[in-house]
Amino acid sequence: MTVPPVEVVRSLPGPAGYMCGLTWDGAWLWHSDQDAARIFAIDPADGTVRRSFAYPDVRADLGYADGTLCQIGGRPKRILLIDPASGETVGSKPVRPSNGRVTGMETGPEGVWLCLRAPAVIQLRDFETMTVQREYPVTGAPSGLTYADGHVLYAEFEDGLLHAVDAESGQLRSTVRVPGHPTGLAWDGAVIWYCDFADRRFKAVRLSDVLGG
Repeated sequence: MTVPPVEVVRSLPGPAGYMCGLTWDGAWLWHSDQDAARIFAIDPADGTVRRSFAYPDVRADLGYADGTLCQIGGRPKRILLIDPASGETVGSKPVRPSNGRVTGMETGPEGVWLCLRAPAVIQLRDFETMTVQREYPVTGAPSGLTYADGHVLYAEFEDGLLHAVDAESGQLRSTVRVPGHPTGLAWDGAVIWYCDFADRRFKAVRLSDVLGG
């Protein structure tokens, strides 16, 4: 099957070298880097780092819920809740089973969406209890996830793919190819941003192009 490419419409430099998580708080892109052991607030206008703080437990994607950053981190991996103003950890949520290799998260109107690699699934969980509400098997090895307008999008690092899944039915809506190797994803209400790990840049594609692929 031929996978159609999509055009990158925005590109901004990353602040460090091991790009992991990405999320959107309504004003800034928040980004986490494992090797730098930091979390950064990025101005989407020009890529300026507006603030940053040390965070040694970064291991995968970053999400945002109710004014709180949600970092996949620690050993075993769990969701670490972070006050974006202070950079302090204010709580954590286990993701059981702990051997599920959770790699991506983002909140949607239904709850928190996660992607796991073992086995490869997308899950909707209740954010308070972390109980699984829906689970959809997916193809590939998910490396990051976001929610956008009724769709759950996840990335495949090795093959440079974005997949869009209908959040209600679990049906695969589309698969497209993006330049580079995507990790963390975020939707700002207009475009889908992704961390291009190889190029050390934030790149954006139109949601309509992804869904039309």
